[in-house]
Amino acid sequence: MKRINVLFVCLGNICRSPMAEFYFRHIVAKAGLESSIEVASAAVSSEEQGNPVYPNARKKLAEYGIGCNGKRACKITQSMYDVSDYVIAMESSNLSGIRRVVSPNSHTVLSLLLDYVKSDNPSFCRNVADPWYTRDFDKAWNDITLGCDALLDYIREKHRL
Repeated sequence: MKRINVLFVCLGNICRSPMAEFYFRHIVAKAGLESSIEVASAAVSSEEQGNPVYPNARKKLAEYGIGCNGKRACKITQSMYDVSDYVIAMESSNLSGIRRVVSPNSHTVLSLLLDYVKSDNPSFCRNVADPWYTRDFDKAWNDITLGCDALLDYIREKHRL
């Protein structure tokens, strides 16, 4: 069976997308699906390229026993996009950024992380606010874990895992 490739994308790849990448890896491993799902993250901007995960994001991951050693920010490329089955943006402006960097293909699903969360509340926000600007890493973490849990449920059901 072909591995399912998931790529999380945010503005700089130092806060939200690495938190999503490493949390998603964690829950994929807990589900025993490491051989079925591959996970990575990237940025739409090159301004943080090469930088490590932001200390507050590392701290939030560590609170849950999740490490991110060795992760360095990188910018999304066409080849990253092309090998991905799911490219998951943290907010709508990231979707626009992705579309400026890559050419769409017919097999990659491009969506927001919180699109996978079922909510009838019309005021439910589909964007994960950037904690670099809000300084609210708890809110970002809660949105990321909620979205990742829903995404894994979706992938398991769609791909019968």
